[in-house]
Amino acid sequence: MTKEGKAMVTIKQIAELCGVSRGTVDRVLNKRGNVKPEKERLIIEMAKKLNYRPNPAGKALAARKKHPVVGVLIASEGVQFFDDVLATMHRAADRFSSYGMEVIWRSMKGFDAAEQCRVIDELKDKISGLIINPVNDPLVIAKIDECVDNGMFVVTLNNDVEASRRHCYVGSDYLQGGRTAGALLKMICPTTLKAGVLLGSLNMLGHNQRLEGFQEVMYNHPDFTLMGVAETADDDLQAYEAARQLIADNPEINAIFVVSSGGYGTARAIQAAGREDIIIVAFDTIPSTIEMMKKGLIKAALYQHPHQQGRRAMQVMFDYLVNGSLPEKKAYIMRNEIRIAENVAD
Repeated sequence: MTKEGKAMVTIKQIAELCGVSRGTVDRVLNKRGNVKPEKERLIIEMAKKLNYRPNPAGKALAARKKHPVVGVLIASEGVQFFDDVLATMHRAADRFSSYGMEVIWRSMKGFDAAEQCRVIDELKDKISGLIINPVNDPLVIAKIDECVDNGMFVVTLNNDVEASRRHCYVGSDYLQGGRTAGALLKMICPTTLKAGVLLGSLNMLGHNQRLEGFQEVMYNHPDFTLMGVAETADDDLQAYEAARQLIADNPEINAIFVVSSGGYGTARAIQAAGREDIIIVAFDTIPSTIEMMKKGLIKAALYQHPHQQGRRAMQVMFDYLVNGSLPEKKAYIMRNEIRIAENVAD
């Protein structure tokens, strides 16, 4: 029975009404093909007319028989942002395990394309779906395309590789995020703006897009100078050294845009240099960033909904592997939201 007290429509009933076998109805409803077009149309129309819904218990049993296995590969080591993403993904994985869906977890440190390809090769014969935070490199793009060609369902998470044939992207709008950061600095900073940029890696598409969006806004500024761009591998120690070098090389610098992780290290560098006058705009309200915001060292941060990213990526994967449902969108975009010390959570 349904929640409304009505008897559920069965595949057997649809088969009898359409004058076909239950196997034929099952093939149509589960998109397995090998059915004549006119019969397929008849079955689909009848299912819609009768408001057919799959039996959840039957779905769970069928999924357990298929034993879908998902690989999750994230460059999360040393990056606090992914703590929230992964916590939500683990909760979703626990919930979906009743359907027989298994998850194999893998992490990386940094943005080494060859290492990412190695891990994909290690996983590819064990999994039917892959959630990946990909390096934007031809080697990784080719590897993703190879997986898709071999029937694997691929979701890119938090960063994308648009040139690949991945099925779906879940994450923020990086170009818009860069534009927002630029607009914030224009509002906060003095008339003359001399800014440096720290980013995780030029091999990450999203980091490049944030830099592009930032420059797009700033080059309309009447008195803007880009003092330098440095990579930090999303590591606070490297961010500290990069910021310290930027300040030493450019004493006139008055702003730093931190594109990805590294806000804490950057704040510590300006503190060590006695340059608390430098304005920092960063991303992600992780605990260390909040600490620096409360101290007034980071003026604003952009929040990109890590929990929603993790939840959506797992749901899209579950819907495909268990229910056979393709994503409704090619990209699920989370809104960038501005956080300041006065509205950020402790």
